[in-house]
Amino acid sequence: MILLGNVGMMSIIITDPRLNTPMYFFLGNLSFIDLFYSSVIAPKAMINFWSESKSISLAGCVAQLFLFALFIVTEGFLLAAMAYDRFIAICNPLLYSVQMSTRLCTQLVAGSYFCGCISSVLQTSMTFTLSFCASRVVDHFYCDSRPLQRLSCSDLFIHKMVSFLLSSIIILPTVIVTIVSYMYIVSTVLKICSTEGRKKAFSTCSSHLGVVSVLYGADFFMYLTPDRLPELNKVASLCYFLVTPMLNSLICSLRNKDVKEALRKILEKKYIFI
Repeated sequence: MILLGNVGMMSIIITDPRLNTPMYFFLGNLSFIDLFYSSVIAPKAMINFWSESKSISLAGCVAQLFLFALFIVTEGFLLAAMAYDRFIAICNPLLYSVQMSTRLCTQLVAGSYFCGCISSVLQTSMTFTLSFCASRVVDHFYCDSRPLQRLSCSDLFIHKMVSFLLSSIIILPTVIVTIVSYMYIVSTVLKICSTEGRKKAFSTCSSHLGVVSVLYGADFFMYLTPDRLPELNKVASLCYFLVTPMLNSLICSLRNKDVKEALRKILEKKYIFI
């Protein structure tokens, strides 16, 4: 479902020239990120479920943590950029094409990946500089920082403080940008006189709000789960790396008229060709 939904979304956006807009440029990158961060974990986890030897190499563990952190942080910044895009589209529509230029959109996406990369390097380096002198059995589906910390015999106080500070620097700005953008959006929409106009304005934001709610809901559920409840943390993680990327593609496709229309035309062309 993840492969079908996200590859399908990217294919529709690339092939339909009417979707060559900033909003769909961001949606295409969102599908790309969802596809790859779930692929970092799901294949290896599925192999381990069926294999008697449930192991992973040190290099594989480092790569898994690095890539997952890279894509998930990038997605958070990308969602903030999408909120800013919707803010400009609704609150300043006459200058939308000027302000949301191709150059700015590219810079926002590149900046999201850059922030994700910096965060991933810091998080991975901090985790694997710890001393692991006890069991090497990772009680989790994949290599994440929290289950790896439970294996360490190092003093984790500084490590946890740096992780908390890093999470605050990442999460707070993206959440603030999203909330402030939608405060202005709601204020602008409520000033629209016609009911049809308000409905149309809200419909352009509904898919983004759905994606934001799913991501941050799963994020807070996973990272606010106490360490003393590892089984609950596993369930939260499963929702995070499998359910979230699957729901994102469904929300973006089912709640978006342009995407559904583009898909209908592609299917009609294939049917006529056959």
